[in-house]
Amino acid sequence: MSTNRVSIDLNADLGEGFGRWTLTDDEELLSVVTSANVACGFHAGDAATMRRVCDLAAARGVRIGAQVSYRDLAGFGRRSMDVPAAELAAEVAYQIGALEVFARAAGSRVAYVKPHGALYNRVVRDGEQAAAVVEGVLLAGRTLPVLGLPGSRLHEAAAAAGLPIVAEAFGDRAYRADGTLLPRGQEGAVVTDPAEVVERSVALARLGTVTAHGGASVSVRARSLCLHGDTPGAVELARRVREGLESSGVRVEAFV
Repeated sequence: MSTNRVSIDLNADLGEGFGRWTLTDDEELLSVVTSANVACGFHAGDAATMRRVCDLAAARGVRIGAQVSYRDLAGFGRRSMDVPAAELAAEVAYQIGALEVFARAAGSRVAYVKPHGALYNRVVRDGEQAAAVVEGVLLAGRTLPVLGLPGSRLHEAAAAAGLPIVAEAFGDRAYRADGTLLPRGQEGAVVTDPAEVVERSVALARLGTVTAHGGASVSVRARSLCLHGDTPGAVELARRVREGLESSGVRVEAFV
């Protein structure tokens, strides 16, 4: 049994607050996930929040990832923006560098990079923006793994630059038949039924498949599974997903 067990990383978006405003239950989620995508101040997060989340993650052995975004606090990084490539590269490096300070102070390091929101979706198809994100990772001075959607232009650019790529899937987001995510503005884009999220997560981990919006079965081979920290009931949902994975024989462990 142990020789054919599969493993998957469980990640969540954390540190998504600003000043007195908080959105994610970072401490509780860090008791469940194996990787933390930490907001770096552009779509959410601030210096104190980044420091706190890095301290908590390091104490629990959770890997710290830089969740980089367009500069869009008002829109939570979910508005499409046309940012010149050189500017985007510099801003990606800036965000990674800011988080690295707090990760090192906590006795850890930034272990990977993941785009957020509109930037995540943009670099699935936009080669120029994808190349700018990769340039930003290199500018930060590290050959960090890049977490993203399988088959994306981001992964193409990262692989071409010699960066490790990590395929990601979503247990709580609806897919289209082409393997991309259903846009959040469309009905059914976020899956909220806990039993359905658990079922989808287990299928993604064990079979590498997910049922798309409309009923088609889509192949999604992923090493990391994301649950959104801003989903209502996110902590309990994450616990149920982890329990469902482990009870089905999936080992939950960080990919780095």
